[in-house]
Amino acid sequence: MNITSSYNRREPYLMAVFASFVEGFAMARFARALLIRKTLYSPTIPQIGLWDGAISDTLKFGCVREVYGLASGPSLSIWRRKKEMSKEGLLAAKELRRLQSDPPRLDRFVKSHVSRLLKSDLVAVLFEFQRQDQVFLCMKLYEIIRKEIWYRPDMFFYRDMLMMLARNRKVDETKRVWQDLKREEVLFDQHTFGDIVRAFLDSRLPVEAMEIYKEMRQSPDPPLSLPFRVILKGLLQYPELRMKVKDEFLELFPDMIVYDPAEDLFEDERESE
Repeated sequence: MNITSSYNRREPYLMAVFASFVEGFAMARFARALLIRKTLYSPTIPQIGLWDGAISDTLKFGCVREVYGLASGPSLSIWRRKKEMSKEGLLAAKELRRLQSDPPRLDRFVKSHVSRLLKSDLVAVLFEFQRQDQVFLCMKLYEIIRKEIWYRPDMFFYRDMLMMLARNRKVDETKRVWQDLKREEVLFDQHTFGDIVRAFLDSRLPVEAMEIYKEMRQSPDPPLSLPFRVILKGLLQYPELRMKVKDEFLELFPDMIVYDPAEDLFEDERESE
């Protein structure tokens, strides 16, 4: 049998199958787009802040993931995104470290170069200085960023600053940053409160830690057991403060148990110090 003639006889059938497949795929995409549009603009579902381009991208790509990607992208805090530094950011960070002992030249460099950096570079440079515990430069960039037009008060921005200051036992700078966040009405969640209090306890700053703990107790967020346990573990070397926090913890969570180590466990450590 001639192969060409056989193919010619099957060609209409193959074309019909292909056309049916294409039509079915197009209808499926169209139905999915209508479902997404109905869901996004349904009066019974709260709007999630998508702009009109989200619908066109959904029609273009035919997948729900594109919609959620657009919704979640802008809402993610810049302080939680991956910090990548450009060449300009690297050069600025290097020059800032070099000039930090020369305040006049440092100020001139900040005005001429640092103020022109992109938002992503400013964030990345601050993150790198926090990682290196460069307190002076962190405070310098802290003030610069808070004056930027794009700046918005953010819990993670202040959390990272306080954690860095706690590691370096900087009390005056901590008070300054705390006053700023109170003025800007920044609210920490309970887990963040617990982490910050623990950081100050680990750095042997119990007074500052308990001040932040008081703020945690006055927070409008409902108390959680895990942050209390994190704090109680950090208070093992401060038995009087630990007893106070423990009593409040058991008052809030009467069905829970708190493990108390042996009384002489930390006496030996204090004697060795």
